[in-house]
Amino acid sequence: MDSLTAHQHRRLLLKFLLGSPLLSLTGCSTSDTKTKEIDEVIDLLSQPSDAINVFDFEAFAKQKLPPAHFGYLSTGVNDDLTLKANREAFSKYKLRMRRLTGVTDVDMSVDLFEKKWSTPIVLSPVGSQRAFHEEGELATARAAQARNHLQILSTVTTSSVEEVAQARGGPVWYQLYALTDWNGTLDMIHRAEDAGSEVLVFTVDLSGGTDNRETLKRMKKLDTRTCTNCHSDNYFARKPMVAPTKNAEYARDLNWDFVDKIKNATKMKLVIKGIETAEDTQLCLAHQANGIIVSNHGGRASETGRGTLECLPEVLNVVKGRVPVLIDGGFRRGTDIFKALALGASAVCVGRPYIWGLSTFGQAGVEAVLRILTDELAVAMKHAGTASIKNINSTFLTA
Repeated sequence: MDSLTAHQHRRLLLKFLLGSPLLSLTGCSTSDTKTKEIDEVIDLLSQPSDAINVFDFEAFAKQKLPPAHFGYLSTGVNDDLTLKANREAFSKYKLRMRRLTGVTDVDMSVDLFEKKWSTPIVLSPVGSQRAFHEEGELATARAAQARNHLQILSTVTTSSVEEVAQARGGPVWYQLYALTDWNGTLDMIHRAEDAGSEVLVFTVDLSGGTDNRETLKRMKKLDTRTCTNCHSDNYFARKPMVAPTKNAEYARDLNWDFVDKIKNATKMKLVIKGIETAEDTQLCLAHQANGIIVSNHGGRASETGRGTLECLPEVLNVVKGRVPVLIDGGFRRGTDIFKALALGASAVCVGRPYIWGLSTFGQAGVEAVLRILTDELAVAMKHAGTASIKNINSTFLTA
């Protein structure tokens, strides 16, 4: 075994994963045919433009990333029911497409808080991006700039908000995890403001901790590297937005009064991320949230068994257009994005797909993923005859 190359070792690992129960979590078959197909993807994906869809980047990322890092990226919680439900929810809505509409060009631009973006596809906050590529969030920021996508930066970023804003060539939205140390939390808020961020995204679905991330734990056991070279007992040690805070810990005793506290501490718009019910939507509005992101943390928080697309209608029924409503969770196709927009979402956030691209080709990989999703959405809009995002509505859906 010692004589094998690193590439051969990774291929053996992939073969092992293809034959393990873990693969069923992605919905992939373990047949010889599928194994051959994935082998071909790995062999043929020599440049980003070789990819046919975003799943090609996932296959390559499996082969390229260390097992623990891919486990962190791919895990849900418990039986991964919610992770799977995010994808399964899209099959519950069918598309009603029109013919002979004459639409050849589409305008995908959307307005969020009086700022126009070229596309409704938003880069979700994903932490620790240097675990996937040496340039991490900076490569992502440059890709977002190149294609004019909105980027949301994670609290546990491995590049500071100042560095990312510079790489992006403009401000990003800043995602906030509250800390037990209010002064540490306040410092992050003020740094984001000073870096030009206009929107603060307060994530609320981890305040009770998380259910068991079993896939991550199992894949860690496959990783024989000396992880202490990068990791220490202090999870925040390599996180520049949190590291200045001594003994930092996530706050677990949060309630709706904390929303008021944040509102009083910042001039930024406040968007609450992690909302899934009508009741919590009503509370968001009561506490003057400026926007909502329907999210279950990619199936990584609590095992609800509900896909975010299933949660979206009850949130929208309460909001009634008063604030923007974004959504994330399992978006892998342009038609997925079209369905969320048809239900009434203001924009759609993607996470794992662009990290697959980042893992394989850095900035160019992120750009390729965004191009594929944008092109697929454009085709869906042309089939529907919707020349602009505002023309997409529920008449294009059927159960």
